[in-house]
Amino acid sequence: MTGLTAQEAGGVARLVAELAEGRVTAQELTERSLRRIEATQGTLNAFRRIRAEAALREAAEADRRLAAGERAPLLGVPVAVKDDMDVAGEPTGFGCPGEFPPKRADSEAVRRLRAAGAVIVGKTNTPEVGQWPVTEGPAFGVTRNPWNPAHSPGGSSGGAAAAVAAGLVPLALGSDGAGSVRIPAAWTHLVGIKPQRGRISCWPEAETFRGIVCYGPLARTVEDAALLLEAVSGAHPRDRHRPPAIRALAAARREPRRLRIALSFRPAFAAVRHRLDPGVRAAVERTAERLAALGHEVVAEDPRYGQIGLAFLPRSMTGIRAWSRRVPDRSALDARTRGNALAGLVLGGGVLAAARAAEGPLRQRVGELFGRFDVVLTPTTAVPPLRTGALEGLSGRATNSLMSAACPYAWPWNVLGWPAMSVPAGFIDGLPVGAQLLGPAASEPLLISLAAQLEADQRWFERWPPNRPE
Repeated sequence: MTGLTAQEAGGVARLVAELAEGRVTAQELTERSLRRIEATQGTLNAFRRIRAEAALREAAEADRRLAAGERAPLLGVPVAVKDDMDVAGEPTGFGCPGEFPPKRADSEAVRRLRAAGAVIVGKTNTPEVGQWPVTEGPAFGVTRNPWNPAHSPGGSSGGAAAAVAAGLVPLALGSDGAGSVRIPAAWTHLVGIKPQRGRISCWPEAETFRGIVCYGPLARTVEDAALLLEAVSGAHPRDRHRPPAIRALAAARREPRRLRIALSFRPAFAAVRHRLDPGVRAAVERTAERLAALGHEVVAEDPRYGQIGLAFLPRSMTGIRAWSRRVPDRSALDARTRGNALAGLVLGGGVLAAARAAEGPLRQRVGELFGRFDVVLTPTTAVPPLRTGALEGLSGRATNSLMSAACPYAWPWNVLGWPAMSVPAGFIDGLPVGAQLLGPAASEPLLISLAAQLEADQRWFERWPPNRPE
């Protein structure tokens, strides 16, 4: 817990209160964040773009607003965003090599961050087009896990997770297309929320990756994650998906009713041999035991996934193809990216239309479970954090097999578009692992209140990685 400040110990709500009271300034917080980023960039390598000058200007403006008596949910708080979101004046490379032009306007989620008063210190690393559960690539190198730099923080929001876990920023906004918020949350001892599709706007896209990708918060506590979720939620007028509004922060501050929870260790079929690490299983079983001790009924039961994988691949691959066409020099892309983009050509048209049409019946099939249960509890991943370089040099087929075996539990909820969370579940040889809470449509408040109750019991936020920067 080296370098832990009073504000960090109390979470973002306390940080906002101390900013409003004048006990700390946005300038001080931003300078500290930038110092920590600089001190760790050569080791953790969490950031693709560091906005030092712009962030200090934004901090000065936040201090002016605070002094004038203005209040906003994140006014003066340093925040990072993943490098698949547009920030005016910055390129959006999405992990790809090449010189991308600076964007003229913020994405809708970033606009809402600014409206909430956040200071955006930089854009975090992600693998090429967010494809892999590790964050590394020729465009930026290797992003490492603050708990053990020989291991990955996960992906594809690995830079965002590493930044929050190491205390470089208190909050970060990532994106999740197959677990890309939840996997790095699990592997860095964080809370990660994949909200309902459309909860956070993806504009300037009406939807992203044919609707399987959404933005979501990474934070150390449930309340912090709920605060960020509430601050950036809301639709752009031209968004394709517009779910009903929720009160995420209020949910984090109340206990849930007694719930019936389905405990599942069987993933959806993906034509890949899968083996659940015994340590991960034991960690999730301990989580189930604590939930039972808190008064909930926990029963072994598996969702009826059916052939849900057939509805995922066409949307994923056509999304990769569409994004890769923005890259200045496609020949510089990883061969696996080019292969997936080619697969996107084959899986477009009628195949893609069939995949999208299957979503309704799949929701009905899987959703049957929620007539009998309130929440599903699964591992977030099947294994502890992969070593850095675990996917390096593999063929496309070998890469897909390894990552499907390591991370088989998250992606079905991207097809369904429903909310999901990852919460810390413990450690295996010093490496974090997570448990996943899954719910039906618009169930974020239920998942958040349950996670907050578990957090109050487990107090996972008290444990920090070793050797945090001052």
